[in-house]
Amino acid sequence: MRVVATAVLAALLWTATASAGTVFLLDGRGWGHGVGMSQWGAEGYARHGSGYRQILAHYYPGTTLAVVNPRPARVLLEEARDSVRVGSAAPFVVVDARGRTLHLPARSVVVDRKFVLRHLHLRQPLRFEPGAQPLQVELNGYRGDVVVKAKPDGLMAVNVLPLDRYLRGVVPWEVPKGWHEATYEAQAVAARSYTLTTLHPGRDFDLFADTRSQMYGGIRAERPQTNVALGSTAGQVLTFGGRTIAAFYFSSSGGRTSSVHDAWPKAHQVPYLVSVADPYDTISPHHVWPTSILSAAGLGSRLGLHGVRDAVVVTNASGRARAVRVLTRSGWHSIPAQVARAKFKLGATDFELRAMSLDAPASTVYGGRARVHGWVRGLGRARVQELTVRGWQTVARVRPSASGRFALALHAVRSTQLRLAYNGLAGTAVPLDVTPRITLSATGNKLRAAVSPRLPLQVQRLTNSSWHSVAQVKGGTFDRALKPGSYRIKVLGGTSYASRVSQAVGVHRVVAGR
Repeated sequence: MRVVATAVLAALLWTATASAGTVFLLDGRGWGHGVGMSQWGAEGYARHGSGYRQILAHYYPGTTLAVVNPRPARVLLEEARDSVRVGSAAPFVVVDARGRTLHLPARSVVVDRKFVLRHLHLRQPLRFEPGAQPLQVELNGYRGDVVVKAKPDGLMAVNVLPLDRYLRGVVPWEVPKGWHEATYEAQAVAARSYTLTTLHPGRDFDLFADTRSQMYGGIRAERPQTNVALGSTAGQVLTFGGRTIAAFYFSSSGGRTSSVHDAWPKAHQVPYLVSVADPYDTISPHHVWPTSILSAAGLGSRLGLHGVRDAVVVTNASGRARAVRVLTRSGWHSIPAQVARAKFKLGATDFELRAMSLDAPASTVYGGRARVHGWVRGLGRARVQELTVRGWQTVARVRPSASGRFALALHAVRSTQLRLAYNGLAGTAVPLDVTPRITLSATGNKLRAAVSPRLPLQVQRLTNSSWHSVAQVKGGTFDRALKPGSYRIKVLGGTSYASRVSQAVGVHRVVAGR
């Protein structure tokens, strides 16, 4: 179909409603909670010549570096287990709660109910201390001691070791290989500070070995480069007002970090965990996400809502999503950003929803103007495309009003499909049905008909309350005398045109002499 666009019509005030041609464009930036130091951003600063002190001062404004005495860390390795395997490549010792010892050879032992029955003189918890070689738990090596304790749901194993020995197994698992020394040093100080502020002396352990605390891999995680960074910053922590701070960090900001209160509304806002620009995060593979397209039904399915008509993101002071407001048939619903992040499976709450919607035009007569309406939000210039034998072709550029609404007219010469497109992304196609133009008249006993375009037509006569075909013509025109009666023209259309039936006209008997 060849289509000619006319000027965009003025748009009225409107309320967005999802149609079959409505799609939402979900895109965003970054990876992680957004509070504190962006690891990719820190590496970007290091590549631009910043040292670790400058990096830390940027992400934690107003803080100072101080040296503190080391403290041991207790890391949960296993929990709710029926058994725990502990061993070493050298002889090691078990010390019970009363200080009694059991010397074990270089091998693995399985701590379970049978082990307890064989060593009734040992009172739990049991502390395994290494000899000349580190201990292993489930065949993974760890520095320091391992405490095994029975709990109602099973056995737990806790690694107890000096702080910086713990950090040897953290820093290399929190930042990639091949980064700058300054980044490793900044990570070492941040991780040390975070650890010291999250210890729990009154509990069985201080830290998890995963993202609930910090990623910890023990000896298998250690790397010479990160060990050097830990040594060069030994004992250094970030402080504010004389106290060590919880130096949160995360992967990628997308260009700006979040304040702690914006990320976790129940958290108390502090001067050193505020939103700051992150200009070098552009090196991150998660700096900008690929755009995802969701239909109204698809968006509703993700959020557990039906009859979605529109959805908008409400931002907080850090420029990230605070909530997603969704309009359905039953009214507005507010979804907290963290909940929406989980349901959409996003890397961060720095996301937005843009939208474009195209209404299906009413059926249009051949050669007429098809009125095309729709709306866009958060987009630049979208385009209206039609499906041709050569694929999708742009036929008009959308120029929306301030409200986002637009209207335009297309010269209709063949049935097709239309869609909105923007930067390589396309919305759902809607049909444009074009019907043939039928001109029909009767003069005396003559019936004259013309169809545009010149499609086969069928002449029908009303007989006994039913329409019956009395003639078929391929050329698109008819001019013939017929017996009296009511007649109409029917055009079946085919793949390029919708079928159409004309209004009826009457053919009369011609009386001689008149």
